[in-house]
Amino acid sequence: MEHIPVLLEPVLNMAKTSPHTPKLYLDGTFGRGGHARALMNEFSELKVIAFDQDPEAIEYAKTHFKEELSSGRLQILKANFHDVTEVCKKLRLTQPFNKFDFMLIDLGVSSPQLDDPRRGFSFYHDGPLDMRMDLENSLTAAEIINTWSEDELRDLFYHYGEVRKPGRVVHEILNQRQKIPFQTTRQLSSLIEKSEGWRKKGQHPATQFFLALRMAVNAELEPLAKAIEDLVLELAVGGRLVVLTFHSLEDRIVKQQMKSMKELGSVVNKKVVQATWDEKKVNSRARSAKLRTFQRGEIEYEKTSN
Repeated sequence: MEHIPVLLEPVLNMAKTSPHTPKLYLDGTFGRGGHARALMNEFSELKVIAFDQDPEAIEYAKTHFKEELSSGRLQILKANFHDVTEVCKKLRLTQPFNKFDFMLIDLGVSSPQLDDPRRGFSFYHDGPLDMRMDLENSLTAAEIINTWSEDELRDLFYHYGEVRKPGRVVHEILNQRQKIPFQTTRQLSSLIEKSEGWRKKGQHPATQFFLALRMAVNAELEPLAKAIEDLVLELAVGGRLVVLTFHSLEDRIVKQQMKSMKELGSVVNKKVVQATWDEKKVNSRARSAKLRTFQRGEIEYEKTSN
């Protein structure tokens, strides 16, 4: 499936209505570069520093953004946006640059990742039960399913996946793994289908279970609030950070963190931005997408260490 950037028009609008025309943009989750390309087309003088922890995204950029890379308009690094402070500090040692005018982090999984059975994100396609965005990490979804305790799995699916009653599925997992360890996505999704009595209507019952596993494997929630603050501290005055979320738990963390940073600036869109009906019809990823924006204020702020 072609990767269609989610909420592209609202993202562009947030850049167009910024106090200053964006000159330096940080794309914290480059993926297939859909948002970055649109922003570069919109702002002819925009330079982009992009992060992605997926080696396949880096290789994609080398093939599909050759001109932008060779001209220096785009620089892409294998990095996680959670490490923005450290990465920018190291970068500035060799190539001094100002703080950013615009930033975007997209917390979703790109369509190519979802559609590639080898990555283990999909419950429709059989593949290794992996789910690592950074393939150098050691923890996989299979390890979680095969080694975590009953209480740990219950807590994971209840809190991360927001599964109201995960007990039956967890019980089935424990029984099954004693006979044959889980190795593939279809092993797990088939078990969930049977346990939940799915009749192939409505949302697939494995959706929230797989989402919880993906979050745990990639440690997506624990450092998110701190990462939001660290990103804002790399913004120039008047600069904007746009965050796209796809899960109510992520959105809650982003919303609360942005509201708490009054000394750093203000929330731009008081009401969360969501996809139009037309966008949802052509891009299923947009159905649960939410956009929130924070604008850096005038007051300088320094973090204190305890």
